[in-house]
Amino acid sequence: MKMEIEGVNYHIELMNEDKEQALVFLHGFTGSTKTWHKIVPWFEEHKIVLIDLLGHGGTDSPKDPERYSMEQQLRDLEKIFDHLGLTNFALAGYSMGGRTALAYACNFPGRLSALLLESSSPGLKTEEQRSERRKNDGKLAERIVSGGIISFVDSWEKTPLFRTQDTLPEDVKAEVREERLAQNPISLANSLIGMGTGAQESYWETISQLEIPVLLVTGKLDEKFTAIAEEMVSVIPNSEHREIVAGHALHVEKPAEFATIVGEYLKKNF
Repeated sequence: MKMEIEGVNYHIELMNEDKEQALVFLHGFTGSTKTWHKIVPWFEEHKIVLIDLLGHGGTDSPKDPERYSMEQQLRDLEKIFDHLGLTNFALAGYSMGGRTALAYACNFPGRLSALLLESSSPGLKTEEQRSERRKNDGKLAERIVSGGIISFVDSWEKTPLFRTQDTLPEDVKAEVREERLAQNPISLANSLIGMGTGAQESYWETISQLEIPVLLVTGKLDEKFTAIAEEMVSVIPNSEHREIVAGHALHVEKPAEFATIVGEYLKKNF
């Protein structure tokens, strides 16, 4: 379905609409709702809501980078949830989608009953770190626009973050690559500039105030985000950290194991 929010048409997929408890999924950078399709069957007891974030998948791609700010994205999500009548729902996010989900929980805590974060972070702690990241993201954004989507995806797939995906079955790798190649390069560049890790504020201090149950799931082979999750779980009051022998994209590399962990957590806390 399409839903217009502040002049932007969002692509949203609803499944199991007769169920009461809602579970919302937010994808990562270069992703879309398609990334969740293989794990949806594990959640037949939940109403499933899949959303393409700004500039990704079937959602519109505004030309103004300022439209992509994290603050604006959060306001859009709040209006989407309001239109869908969602309250007391679980919000899950992967990587960029996880940062977005966590930022939403910190800014609009009233709607959520659980938060599920896959390979996510609360942002960078210092302005110096954020400034450096903004410079790097700006350079990457320029390369995405000047080099085109194929050149960018070729290099993106070779980053250490996704090295573990080299061993995936060929059909799975082809699906992931197809999803990435379907993106608009200008939109990806704007997303990096507007809601990249360097552009968003740090939520390291705010996460200590979260009162809802929070599940953090990371891959043991993804040392960076596992370390971040271990620090986060020491700060967030009602949180739990689980690990899977995989890399960054757990729902892609180990979908059954990831879905089982999330499902069991929801049964206990939702």
